[in-house]
Amino acid sequence: MKRYFIADLHLTPERPDITRAFLHFIKNTANDADELYLLGDIFEAWIGDDGGIPAYQSVIDALQSASLTTALYFQHGNRDFLVGDAFSTATNCTLLAPKYIVNLPTGDALLMHGDQLCTDDVEYQAFRSMVRNPEWQTDFLNKPINERLHIARQMREASKKKGAEKSNDIMDVNPNSVRQALVDAQVELVIHGHTHRPAVHHNQIKAGVGTRIVLGDWDKKLWYLVSDHQALTLIDEPIHPTDPTTLGT
Repeated sequence: MKRYFIADLHLTPERPDITRAFLHFIKNTANDADELYLLGDIFEAWIGDDGGIPAYQSVIDALQSASLTTALYFQHGNRDFLVGDAFSTATNCTLLAPKYIVNLPTGDALLMHGDQLCTDDVEYQAFRSMVRNPEWQTDFLNKPINERLHIARQMREASKKKGAEKSNDIMDVNPNSVRQALVDAQVELVIHGHTHRPAVHHNQIKAGVGTRIVLGDWDKKLWYLVSDHQALTLIDEPIHPTDPTTLGT
């Protein structure tokens, strides 16, 4: 059983190089995957399936094609938390809970987007609670697409401004929250994205126990984790803006 894990592609029309890299990844790199896990922020913004699916049709088509040979799983991030059932149907992708346990050859692993672990950022956690509220989501999705696009643009700009004002420590995971998440899930491995700080951290529960694998964001590089047999390998490759090999061929 070979599994791939990716997160934080932040696909957007403004970065066609990343979209090309993803299409190439799906068709070539991960074409031997039994399972592919997309752990959130795959899209820079998702205003609802009615607006998102037409805007990212090439990505939808690539996922649908991949689903013929690979089981696909999608976990919401802080940018694409409105991905819904229509997306799931169009891509043959299973939507996962915010915390999901997968059985790997190396042992059970907790999958998360990772924003839940950044508990020192109290302001963000309050925002997260608001936008994950079903009533807020229903109200937002009932607005016209153009209005939703405008609101999403404002939210992204506000997020970037606030992020620039916050310390790096506040925007990273809280060690106690990581430890508690592992203990509650009764596992010794968590895989997440969100922080854009790819690394493998040990001693997350206590000395010698607990591992945290952080997936990287796609920008100048693409990042993915491979689980195959008894190994977990975090891999990065360059993204070439004009490289014809990233054109999805």
